[in-house]
Amino acid sequence: MHQCIFRAPMSFFDATPSGRILNRASTDQSSVDQTIFSQVAAVAFSMIQLIGIIAVMSQVAWQVFIVFIPVIATSIWYQVQKERKKKKNSPLLTEGIAGLAVTYGLNLNMLKAWFVWNLCNMENKIISVERILQYTTIPSEPPLVIESNRPDHSWPSHEEVGIRDLQVRYAPHLPLVLRGLTCTFPGGMMTGIVGRTGSGKSTLIQTLFRIFDPAAGQIVIDGIDISSIGLHDLRSRLSIIPQDPTTFEGTVRSNLDPLEEYTDEQIWEALDKCQLGDEVRKKEGKLDSTVTENGENWSMGQRQLVCLGRVLLKKSKVLVLDEATASVDTATDNLIQQTLRQHFSDCTVITIAHRITSVLDSDMVLLLSHG
Repeated sequence: MHQCIFRAPMSFFDATPSGRILNRASTDQSSVDQTIFSQVAAVAFSMIQLIGIIAVMSQVAWQVFIVFIPVIATSIWYQVQKERKKKKNSPLLTEGIAGLAVTYGLNLNMLKAWFVWNLCNMENKIISVERILQYTTIPSEPPLVIESNRPDHSWPSHEEVGIRDLQVRYAPHLPLVLRGLTCTFPGGMMTGIVGRTGSGKSTLIQTLFRIFDPAAGQIVIDGIDISSIGLHDLRSRLSIIPQDPTTFEGTVRSNLDPLEEYTDEQIWEALDKCQLGDEVRKKEGKLDSTVTENGENWSMGQRQLVCLGRVLLKKSKVLVLDEATASVDTATDNLIQQTLRQHFSDCTVITIAHRITSVLDSDMVLLLSHG
């Protein structure tokens, strides 16, 4: 279940509340580990008792297999049968079995109620197993690595992004969002993407990272169709600064370098480039300073600069800005634009713009309308 959740496509998380996923890994998992086995045992035990009573009672009353009559009526009926057998001079063994049946029959009604209660309780909890099994069949994203088709370590070297007759829809039953888009982002140039809300700007970027796979057409980076390589090989070579800055609970170091690939000197260099170095040096823990969940102890502008620091540290040849300055003030916007001009002048930068200042320095501008 955990493996399927970690490999689920982004559309699964868009349609599934996070609380529902957490319930599978907490409440349902706890029921499977600690509760269900005892309830199954209780049902089995009560069923064995019930079958045992029926077996004893059937020695003198085979009709019990047809219907369970009320306990009082059963007792009276057995007493009648006992008197009849006495008149026939039945053996003592039959009378003993009849008495045993009457004794067990007095508990039959209570045992039936206990069995039904245990069964209903088990059925209620066994839904946890069904929920967990449901999450083991989540459709997975394409493979992270395709060993037979891995790009060179230097890819992309020319950074040219070509889009050919690209058609994208969010689901097979939904209409097209991008309809035959064809364009080229030249390597080493800044390209701005503008258009009204719903024109397909963010969908184009999501397709570039293969959040959605094309319904038709292709995206080619330096001659390689991105659909033919693994997701890890693709996404590790691209960088993005999202509209909503994402930070995680941990430290400054773990937020900038989650995979521990860089030295402290490289991290400090990236922090200085994004104008956060002095702010971090003021903190007692320096790079080990605490970052709370969702970065609540940092301002929105500082969180966006942390995202910029990640990109500076990674030094990708293709950088995407998805309205990266939409939620920050003008001063931070100007700082981000200045940093991009200074340190990404030789990279392919694709910017989804919401302000005219975001595309003033662009070499080209792509206008999208209705995909």
